[in-house]
Amino acid sequence: MTGNILGERFVVVSFGESHGKCVGAVIDGCPAGLPITQEEIQRELDLRKPGQSLVTTMRMEGDRVEVLSGVFEDFTTGAPICLIIRNADIDSKSYEKILGTPRPGHADYTALEKYRGFADYRGGGRFSGRITASYVMAGAIAKKLLKHVLNVEIIAYTMEIGGVRAGPFTLEDARTYRYSNEVRSPNPESAELMKKKILEEKAKGDSVGGVVECIALNVPIGVGEPVFSSLDSELSKAVLSIPAVKGVEFGAGFEAGRRRGSENNDQYVVENSQIRTITNNSGGILGGLSNGMPIQFRVAFKPAASIGKVQKTVNVTTMEETDIVVPGRHDPSVVPRAVPVVENVTALVLADLAIRGGLIPPVLGEKTTLRKIPQ
Repeated sequence: MTGNILGERFVVVSFGESHGKCVGAVIDGCPAGLPITQEEIQRELDLRKPGQSLVTTMRMEGDRVEVLSGVFEDFTTGAPICLIIRNADIDSKSYEKILGTPRPGHADYTALEKYRGFADYRGGGRFSGRITASYVMAGAIAKKLLKHVLNVEIIAYTMEIGGVRAGPFTLEDARTYRYSNEVRSPNPESAELMKKKILEEKAKGDSVGGVVECIALNVPIGVGEPVFSSLDSELSKAVLSIPAVKGVEFGAGFEAGRRRGSENNDQYVVENSQIRTITNNSGGILGGLSNGMPIQFRVAFKPAASIGKVQKTVNVTTMEETDIVVPGRHDPSVVPRAVPVVENVTALVLADLAIRGGLIPPVLGEKTTLRKIPQ
C-alpha cells in the first residue's frame, strides 16, 4: 500500500489497522516553535471516538493519544512528530467467521483481489473508518498551526442525515451547537429529528447516510497551487480519502450546472475597505485559489455498509452464492463521527498549501535562550 502519504510540505503518513496494535500518524514539515499540548490533540480525538452515544458504534475505545516524538516541553521541535493511539476493544472472531464471503458495500473483495489475501481483514483492516483517527491526530496539529499563525478557523457540521436536513441556522449557531448534540447538527431542533431517524433505521437493522458541510474562515487570498494542486482539487482528494465519502461539492456545487452565468457569478463590492463578493457561489475558490471569502463545501457520506439485514454475497472459494448478516459493532450512521474528521482533513490541506505558498515560516516565534545544560 503506497497511498498513505498526504501533502508535500506538511506531510502526513497514516498507519495502522482497525484490529492491529495501534493507529497513528507521522507528520514531517511542521514548523518548530508551535505551542501544542497532548491535551489539545486529545480534545480533537474525543470528538470522533466510538461508544459515545446510541447513534455510534458500541466499540469502547479510549483513544488516548501518545506523542512519541517531535514535541518537547509542549513545543514542536521541527523534527518528525509521531502520534499513536493503541487499539484495545478488539474482537476479531466475527470477522474470522465470514472470511471468504465479502461484505456488500465494503472493500473486502477488492482488497482480497489486489493483495491476494495478505491484507489484514480484521475489522476492515486498513480500509476501516478507524484509520481516520490518524487524520484527526495530525489534523489537530495542523488546525493549531493555522489558528496560531493565520487565525484560520474551520467549522464543520451535519447538514443532513437520512433525508432530514438541518433547519435554519447561522454561522454562530453552528459554532455553538454542533458539538453539543449527538448528531453534530447546527440546529438543536433538527438534531432531535436526525437522531430519531438514525435510531428508527438502526432498529430495522439498517443504516443511513448524510451530508457534512465545512466552512473555513479567514483563509488568506491566494492559497492553492494551480493547476494540479489547486485548493479545491487538493481538498477534494483529501476529503474523498475519508472512508464512506462518495461526493464533494464547493459553493453552489451541482446547482451551478442549472444556473445562468448572471445568477451564479459572485459580483464584487467593497466592504470595510476590502474587496468582497455579494454571494459565495464559488465556495471561496476561484481558479484554484482562495479568494478571501469563506471556503465552503459539502461532503456526501454513503450509509454505513455494515447492516443487520440479510444480504447476498458469494463464497470466493466455492464460487457459490450465499447469504450474509454482517456481525460486529457498527455505526448506524457514520456522519456524526465524520464531522471532526472533515474539519481536521481540511486543516491538513490548508496547512500544507499555506506552507507551500510561503504564508507559514519554518520556525515560529522569537529566538529563545538555550536551556541550561544539566551538570
